[in-house]
Amino acid sequence: MGEKRFAVLLCAEDSEYVKKKYGGYFGVFVKMLAAEGEKWDVYRVVEGEFPEEEEIGSYDGFVITGSCSDAHSNDVWICRLIALLKKLDSLKKKVLGICFGHQVLGRSLGGKTGRANKGWDIGVRTIQLSSSSSSSSSSKLFSSIKIPIALSIIECHRDEIRELPAKAEVIAWSDKTGIEMFRYGDHMMGIQGHPEYTKDILLHLIDRLLQRNFIMESFAEEAKAKLEELEPDSEAWKKLCISFLKGKL
Repeated sequence: MGEKRFAVLLCAEDSEYVKKKYGGYFGVFVKMLAAEGEKWDVYRVVEGEFPEEEEIGSYDGFVITGSCSDAHSNDVWICRLIALLKKLDSLKKKVLGICFGHQVLGRSLGGKTGRANKGWDIGVRTIQLSSSSSSSSSSKLFSSIKIPIALSIIECHRDEIRELPAKAEVIAWSDKTGIEMFRYGDHMMGIQGHPEYTKDILLHLIDRLLQRNFIMESFAEEAKAKLEELEPDSEAWKKLCISFLKGKL
């Protein structure tokens, strides 16, 4: 067995702050998911950098990151990403989609994405995981790694998956978002929240959203104040993401 290879499909421009403090979003994901003896690469798909056709097969898994872009838009790089995800599905490659990555993965499988009916969700939210699902895949995943059926996660999104194809299974939801997580077969999983984020990254992001007039000052202040109330279950999320991506079921 050679070394395991993984690729991060980077869908966001790195901020100077995250670059300096965490080595960019790629560094944040590597810190959460990578283990000794694995090779992790990054493709800045947001800048049009994609793996070559012949490279795709050499990877054991892919992670799609968050983004400031809309998963329902038809930017050239987003259309290229959707084509790549369809290819990865046909090859049954492990794919983990986070936030924008979750939405664009759902779209590539035939789901519908768009603005969330309930507006922005920024902060730490508790989501419910399905414990007794009709399909055994998710309950097997959760029970095998002894994950509680309610987990707190950092959220930062104003879009959502509105509808999934029949073959996809909703495996978590919250009072704000109907599709917080989904599984598609044993090889694809989407998470609407950010298991990789720290509160520090979120605070910095709130400031960036405010500067760019995506949110109002009163909303930003309220979101920051509420962050004191709840801690994200980072260790449980790390365990869940690694167990899914590396097939340790």
